[in-house]
Amino acid sequence: MDIAESRRNFLKLAGLGGVVFASRLAGWADAADQVAHPGSAYDDFYFVQMSDVHWGFEGPPNPDAKGTLPKAVAAVNSLERQPDFIVFTGDLTHTTDDPRERRKRMAEFRDIVSELRVQSVHFMPGEHDASLDRGKAFQEFFGPTHYTFDHKGVHFIVLDNVSDPAALIGDAQLEWLAADLGQLPRDAKIVVLTHRPLFDLYPQWDWATRDGAKAVDLLLPHPNVTVFYGHIHQEHHHMTGRIAHHAAKSLMFPLPAPGSQPKRTPLAWDPAQPYRGLGFREVEAEVKSAEYALTEFPVKRG
Repeated sequence: MDIAESRRNFLKLAGLGGVVFASRLAGWADAADQVAHPGSAYDDFYFVQMSDVHWGFEGPPNPDAKGTLPKAVAAVNSLERQPDFIVFTGDLTHTTDDPRERRKRMAEFRDIVSELRVQSVHFMPGEHDASLDRGKAFQEFFGPTHYTFDHKGVHFIVLDNVSDPAALIGDAQLEWLAADLGQLPRDAKIVVLTHRPLFDLYPQWDWATRDGAKAVDLLLPHPNVTVFYGHIHQEHHHMTGRIAHHAAKSLMFPLPAPGSQPKRTPLAWDPAQPYRGLGFREVEAEVKSAEYALTEFPVKRG
């Protein structure tokens, strides 16, 4: 599928927010590299990232709160070429103090996304899913809160920086990360998926991981690392050394730019511009220079 075709397909995602199209992340082999190194295990592929669904939320910031996720599922199912897999980077559900209601929302979310045509779907929690019970309910429905998987020569690491209510990854998980990285060659192609940013974006709004710098330090010796995360409900790009961090937009409501207003409250719904602040992006990577060409598409009235 060429770039023009991929853009046409993703332009069909009207009403869909918080989606990332990723093709040829930094360090992946391109066609020329395949010719130079026949038999390479690094094949191009793409995946879809959805983030901050907040199933169970109701309120003025999104009058279509119950319709956005089903629309997203239908839009992804309509793609002519299905992604290799889909990742949900946290806040699958909106927080509630009622354990029974929490599980009800998770069950509803699970049933809706079960309609996805793509069978390979990876989940991770957000603080709305896990911080009140340290991920107990999440694990009942979706399995471990941190894990790894490999796909076509790329090593994916899912980190949990939300189950600890203090916004910590924790020593045990950091040791697990170090052990996992220790088994990889230095030039391994690595993608980290997490909910909160690993760096201090704006700690006053809980947009940070208290021990995230320790994880970054473990990752820095590897030259081919990219991080995708959610939590902040907006597009954002940041570099820690040579590690690029990219935030995804939300499927529920946008949040203001860091520190742009006194409180971290959702941006108001604008009937003249419905779905303003929700969207998706296409990510094309220049492999040899390890630079990204990002194309952002706004959500349109559908």
